[in-house]
Order: sequence, then structure tokens, then C-alpha cells
Amino acid sequence: MSDARPAYEPLSEDEWRRRINRVRAGRALKPASWPGDARCGVALSFDCDHETYELGGGGSAVGRLAWGEFGRRVGVPRILDALARRSVPASFFMPAVCSLIDPDETRRIVAEGHEIGIHGWMHENNSLLDAATERELALRARDVLAKHAGAPPVGFRSANWDLSENTIHIVREMGLEYDSSLMADEDCYELMLDGEPSGIVEVPVEWLRDDAVYLMFNRQPATRPWLTPDEVFAIFRREFDRAREDGGLFQVVMHPFVIGYRSRIWILEEMIDYIRASGDAWFGTHAEVARWVRDNAAD
Repeated sequence: MSDARPAYEPLSEDEWRRRINRVRAGRALKPASWPGDARCGVALSFDCDHETYELGGGGSAVGRLAWGEFGRRVGVPRILDALARRSVPASFFMPAVCSLIDPDETRRIVAEGHEIGIHGWMHENNSLLDAATERELALRARDVLAKHAGAPPVGFRSANWDLSENTIHIVREMGLEYDSSLMADEDCYELMLDGEPSGIVEVPVEWLRDDAVYLMFNRQPATRPWLTPDEVFAIFRREFDRAREDGGLFQVVMHPFVIGYRSRIWILEEMIDYIRASGDAWFGTHAEVARWVRDNAAD
């Protein structure tokens, strides 16, 4: 039997260097101090994927659309209530189609003092799009969110954190201040594009600071919640403790249709209360964090 596998052809040095340098971490933007002389910064974010979690993957399963609707109908109101009772600002990243489905949700989020960021048109996978299509969808998403939020968004998060080699160039072309899709550090940094400083601040994410990693349910691919809410809280708490010790940033991602259940919303509530009890943490939106680190980076 012959081996039908194609022969391995390593990339040329010019090509692998081009790929690596297309988007790369630049100078560190860890600030010398945080607002109010706080010891560390805290940036809470919520990805309002809602119905587009199913639509963006090409699906139309009624049950999964209802699951997304739970995030809008129950999850977001519970999150907003928890934040309001504790006077904490946060960033909500929203696909434009979600805002078209219910513009009042976008307006309420902004009216309560929170930030709206771009999260694609329909939670599409940017790594599968050609440059022209990706640019068109990003611009359309910005315009929809600007209309409903009352001001243009200044930040971007790629759906599923899947980026093409064009994504960050489009972010710069749009004049956005920051991205929050990459994982080259735990603290903020400036993005380099083709070897040159871009002026874009990266507010980095990480899978281990994402509720869906531990609590998500899927049939395809088959995944089940594998940690309890108590265990997820313990991971987030340890992440915060070390960020505080280092004088850095604690950033977390949650999803209304994941965290919004009765047995899980307490993770958010308890996390805020725990951070507040430390006495020396500053809560900011991702936009506020990006501006602060840009203007106050330690030399």
C-alpha cells in the first residue's frame, strides 16, 4: 500500500518570518500605577453572542437559538443588576445582528454606564473570510453599534478570538483604540503590524479567564461542563490575586448565556465582592483601561 500523504514542505525563512511579524506584541504597557493609586486594574467583559452564537456558525437550530435568547432575556438583565448594585463598569462586546434584534438592549447597557465594543457582524469566523468581506462586515458592525449606542465603538474583539492576518490591519484602518482578542501577555501591550508600532493597545484575553471553557455545553463538538461554579470561581480568584500581587491587570470574559444562570451568576457577584474587599483595585471598562495604560505606561 502506497503512502498517499503529501510530502512535508517547510516554510521558507522569508515566509515564516512574514507570518510571525504580521501581528506581534510590541512594547509593554503595564502602567506605573492605576487610577486612584490602586494596586491593580480590573476589566470585566461580557460577550453578548446571543442568537448569533448559532447563526454565526451557519446553524439554525431552534433550541440553540433559544439558548442564545436566554442570554438576552435573562442573562444580561441579571448581569446588569449585579453590576449596578456594586457600581462597577464593564464592557459588553456585541455582534451587530444582536443589536439589530433588540436595539433597546444596547441602549440600556450604555445608559447604565457600560461600554459597547464590536464583536463582528454575526459572530463570524474572521479567519475564514477574505479581506474585502471582513472589512465590509466590520464597518457595517461599527455603524450599527454606533447608531444604537449613540457613539462609535472604540474597541474590537474577534468572534471566538479567530483572526485573519488582515483583522488587526482593519482595526487600525477603522481608527479603533484597542483590540481584545490576543494572548501574547497577561498585561496590556502595543500591537506591532509588519514590524512597525501600530498605536493599537491590546487588552489581552485568555481561555482560562473565560467562563465558557469550563461551563459550556455543546453536542457538536461534544463538550460538557467539567468544573463546578466553585472551581471556576477559585481559578478567577487566583488569577486576580496574582494580578494584584504583580500590580497588573485582571481581565475576564463571561457570556450571558453561560454565566447568567441562578447557580452561576454568583461567580460574578462574589468575584466583584472579593476584589472590592482587597481595598486597592480599580474597575474600568476596556476602553478606560486601554487609555490609561497608553498614557501611563512605565518606562
